[in-house]
Amino acid sequence: MSFDVVIVGGGLAGLSLACALRDTRLKIALVENRAPTPATGWDARVYAISPANADFLRDIGAWKHLDAERIAPIHAMKILGDGGAQLDFSAYESGVSELGWILESSLMACELWENVKRQSNLTLLCPAAPRAMEMGEKDVTLTLEDGQALTTRLLVGADGRDSWMREAAGLQAINTPYGEMGVVANFACERPHRGIARQWFRDDGVLAWLPLAGDETTHRISMVWSTPDAHAETLLALSPEALCARVAEAGGNELGALKLVTPASAFPLRLMRVPQTIAPRLALIGDAAHGIHPLSGHGINLGYQDAKALANLLAATPEWQDIGSERLLRRYQRARREETVVMQYTTHTLRLIFREKLFGLKPLRNIGMNITNALPAVKNQLVRYALGAF
Repeated sequence: MSFDVVIVGGGLAGLSLACALRDTRLKIALVENRAPTPATGWDARVYAISPANADFLRDIGAWKHLDAERIAPIHAMKILGDGGAQLDFSAYESGVSELGWILESSLMACELWENVKRQSNLTLLCPAAPRAMEMGEKDVTLTLEDGQALTTRLLVGADGRDSWMREAAGLQAINTPYGEMGVVANFACERPHRGIARQWFRDDGVLAWLPLAGDETTHRISMVWSTPDAHAETLLALSPEALCARVAEAGGNELGALKLVTPASAFPLRLMRVPQTIAPRLALIGDAAHGIHPLSGHGINLGYQDAKALANLLAATPEWQDIGSERLLRRYQRARREETVVMQYTTHTLRLIFREKLFGLKPLRNIGMNITNALPAVKNQLVRYALGAF
């Protein structure tokens, strides 16, 4: 079978790219091993979606079909240091309606999947997985495990951090393990969260409480505790009651008593840099192209912007031009490099600043937070950058 674009990986980044190409002349195939399934109850894996990426999801036709009763707006952010410092961000004070939205990963994945199933210029191959790749001068042939051969002008690797596509193309990934895990779980809380995302920089890691959708009588949060491996294992071994008490105490009991809604789970954390995200007839997007610390909650925002940038480039390319040429794909790489590097090193540096135990560093970092909190112009600029860039 012959295509213009073959996307390997049906996660959020790959699906959003496919949807973004729905009105183009391009003939597309999407290769995925397993279709997404709705979470049982509430998904413990959630993302903070920026306004820029909410607009992207609207543009590709997904946002309007998402269940509004499972989308929680972020009206404010409250960040606390490890020495009494505090940094607050407010949508109202920044002149916007929301700083972002908290969405479940599975909610977005299932809706995007339904979109591509209806897409007239797309062939969905699932279950399917790549087995071999052979580069030619004018095209590339991808052989699947079932023996099918797909010929295409451009391959897109959207197959996650352990990308088969990246390895097959010989593109280097530089991994820096943090020796930490992200422990995630959802809780019902006694008091309303009022749309406030809360984050604590603690001696045992970074604890985040993210608001989940609810009503006047039901209040829920999603927790992400980025913490050293040993402490993560301790948390996972706790009984539900003990975990609730530990998480509530760690957050100063701000929302009262907690009750576990979804069991705790964990995933290893690492920084991943990919110096070259393109090769002749190949481009990487999403987690195949980069990995960041989850303390910002913005990982998928980078992936969505990868998809948007590549889709815009392909849609604007004249029919006579080769969409798989390395010269053209370098434009995509340049367009995404700055934002990715800024986000990677911002989160990496913040983590280092709050993990280092050097004498005198603790008061300095907390003083810095308090000074920033006292400068509305600086805070608003930070918010505006986040809203527009991610």
